[in-house]
Amino acid sequence: MSPDEGTDSPADPAEGRAAAPKAARQARKQVLLRLDPQVHDALARWAGEELRSANAQIEFLLRRALSEAGRLPGGAGPIPPRGRPRNAPDS
Repeated sequence: MSPDEGTDSPADPAEGRAAAPKAARQARKQVLLRLDPQVHDALARWAGEELRSANAQIEFLLRRALSEAGRLPGGAGPIPPRGRPRNAPDS
């Protein structure tokens, strides 16, 4: 059995297609970041002033630093829009 063939895969192929959009949204990397509490507090205050979450503020700052250093990859996707994801209109 290959590593792709697990017991977690749906038996019905239609179920696999329904789960695909969720998997595409979760393609972003998750990183555990340890910060000094005072640094985190300052970052959270700054993020709040700009109406961002602390996570979005960190990504914004990292992207800006990479861009200024000429190291932002050309294929990097845009920052996801703020707020809840929009529901697809019922057609």
